[in-house]
Amino acid sequence: MSAPAVSAPVVAEQAPRRALPSLARLRQPLLALALPVAMGIAWHWLTVGKPYSLIPPPAEVWTAMVDLAIGGLEGDAFSGTLLTHLVASLTRVFGGFGLAALAAVPLGLLIGRVPLMRQILDPTLQILRPVPVTAWLPLAMILFGLGPRSAYFLVFLGAFYPILVNTIFGVRSVEPRLFEAAAMLGCRGSAQFARVVLPAALPSIFTGLRLGLGFAWVVIVVGEMTGVPTGLGAIIMEARQLSRTDIVICGMIVIGVAGFVCDRAVMLVGQRLLAWSPSHG
Repeated sequence: MSAPAVSAPVVAEQAPRRALPSLARLRQPLLALALPVAMGIAWHWLTVGKPYSLIPPPAEVWTAMVDLAIGGLEGDAFSGTLLTHLVASLTRVFGGFGLAALAAVPLGLLIGRVPLMRQILDPTLQILRPVPVTAWLPLAMILFGLGPRSAYFLVFLGAFYPILVNTIFGVRSVEPRLFEAAAMLGCRGSAQFARVVLPAALPSIFTGLRLGLGFAWVVIVVGEMTGVPTGLGAIIMEARQLSRTDIVICGMIVIGVAGFVCDRAVMLVGQRLLAWSPSHG
């Protein structure tokens, strides 16, 4: 008779304990959504019912977003074109970013490790680094003409310097004792690049890659001001000329979401490759 009396409270205690992990998993998404929801409510309150507002309310932007994605609502030149523009921008972002990574990582390893290379290259690169990407726009169109090549070049510039600076920092931060230990084990000269410098600098390199990819998305609008017919920057500029503020906001939202997803992807790759590193967060 006593067994049921003992088992009942045990079951009753386990139920809330099982619910706690699910609540903990929901806490982070809810906190992340709190600010966007608050901004959406403020946006709605400040724009709805105000005919002279230059900013459309969220409902109009949502309608424009649906029409931009699948078409069938407005029936204008923007209808159903989101995927085409998104793929074009993704191609240019990752193309320019990939070229920047291929150039900046080896160059950063050389500048950070070889004093002669640092003395030759670093002053010139530091002079060019503060020049904004927008200042390169006219020169890019002269050098590469109107079209996607200028966009690739500008995205390359936007991503190049964050990767380079972080790579140099990572190489300069390598503990000298690691080189001494490698030399004692017979690893000397250029072999230390692959076995000592690169592994030790990888956390900083991945930080630079994250920053570089973020800057690539920042400058994509400038890059697509060079006469390209497709791309998120292209439709933003075209919508601005047509006073389609709803399309402009849609383009901004898509760029933000795409940049966020790309950043999360780089973070996941970094977490897997750098699981051994205690300095990688």
